[in-house]
Amino acid sequence: MPAVRRAKITRRILFLLAAMAICAEAHVGSPDIFLEGSAGPYPMFVTIRPPSVIPGVAEIEIRSPSDIQEIRITPLPMVGEASKHPPTPDVMQRSKQDPQFFTGSVWIMASGSWQVRIQAAGAQGAGQLSVPLPAIATGIKPMQTAMGAGLFLMMLVLALGLISIVGAGAREAQLSAGRAPDRSSKMRARILMGATAAFVVFVLWAGNRWWASEADGYASYIYKPLGMSLDILPPDTAHTARLILTLKVTNWAVYRNLTNLVPDHGHVMHLYVIGEPDANRVWHLHPEMTSGGIFLQQLPPMPAGRYKLYGDVVHRSGFPETAVAELDVPVDIAGAPLAGDDAAGARGESPDGAHIVWDRDSSSLQAKKVSLFKFKLVDKDGNPVADEELYMGMPGHVAFIKNDGTVFAHIHPSGSVPMPALMLANPSMEDHGAQHPMDQMPNQMPSSMPMHGLPAEVSFPYAFPTPGEYRIIVNMKHGGVIETGIFDASVQ
Repeated sequence: MPAVRRAKITRRILFLLAAMAICAEAHVGSPDIFLEGSAGPYPMFVTIRPPSVIPGVAEIEIRSPSDIQEIRITPLPMVGEASKHPPTPDVMQRSKQDPQFFTGSVWIMASGSWQVRIQAAGAQGAGQLSVPLPAIATGIKPMQTAMGAGLFLMMLVLALGLISIVGAGAREAQLSAGRAPDRSSKMRARILMGATAAFVVFVLWAGNRWWASEADGYASYIYKPLGMSLDILPPDTAHTARLILTLKVTNWAVYRNLTNLVPDHGHVMHLYVIGEPDANRVWHLHPEMTSGGIFLQQLPPMPAGRYKLYGDVVHRSGFPETAVAELDVPVDIAGAPLAGDDAAGARGESPDGAHIVWDRDSSSLQAKKVSLFKFKLVDKDGNPVADEELYMGMPGHVAFIKNDGTVFAHIHPSGSVPMPALMLANPSMEDHGAQHPMDQMPNQMPSSMPMHGLPAEVSFPYAFPTPGEYRIIVNMKHGGVIETGIFDASVQ
């Protein structure tokens, strides 16, 4: 095929790809927070269930194997003047059945980036850990039908009672005992009752308008995730197709700046590209930000098909977001070889025979139940690899994705909290020159640890938010090779 004709066909294909890119905006519903860390000398596992409406109550659970006498919790914004003036902390309740388990709750008063400050006291002194909490309203709670019917009946009784009282007063208040009201008194009563009825109707109408206005105002605080549009650029000088991702700020009452995004594990965006409908192929990519909210990614080799894209970013305030989009690829893309931390994987394929296995028991998976998901990296003979390495500073990364696209969660061995948010919430440890909390996390390997000789296994804490069918995508690294494991999970 002549080069000129081939170039024309390539351009046509790329423009067709660009035209078929579908922008999708959706909140990816995995709101619960999980963090394995330490408050000074006390290791603990923290679970926070944020409220679905703001203001609302966040439920907090903490499990610690240490001898802790008391735990206090305080909610406060992540940044700003209010973050410097915490309210009086609340004392968590210790379980009578399990002395290592504590429960408590705090009020979250506004949307945005918050933190829950945990202060532990025990035989080893005091310790502190702050857990980032993105607070968003995800909906409006409807009134219960029975309560609404009861309140409506009470309103009718009060309205009719007020009208009757006015009529009786106008008709009979000035009558002598035993005297019947005359025609003029009855007419006056009817006129005043009509006027009162009109006034009651006006009050109810004005109240309904006020309530609707308040509801509309609150609706602006319901979280509206970032939008993400896609464009395919023609091949560059290296004959490689490129993907442009443009984040778009949606009409949410909380202001977001797309120029203040910060790196998480060395990358401003972590992009998962997942083949649909069976997730037989996945990519974990890291587009480069060229300007505020605009990212460029050289496309790897990709077969034709439909793909779902999830892009994770973190704002300087510590607030994380995930943008979602879809892409239809009608023909195969030759693409550029993967480089750096970019990874690709397909079911049943491995470049060197090594593969990831899910080390699980026979028990069924339950929604809302926090579990440790353990994975091992083994060689072609099923033995643990001897050259395990850190992947972006950690033993591994995992994504939990519901098949219908309503849930996406990018989890680290330490939990669901992005590292920039954790560092912002815990700038230092003041007690006896303790290390930064990131260095105290059992599953977070210090950067000074040798790259080789690590255990060929990793665990991730997570709880599926809803029942259904899920995919679990795991990345681990050994000998310079990034392995990808794709697993199916059925959650009851």
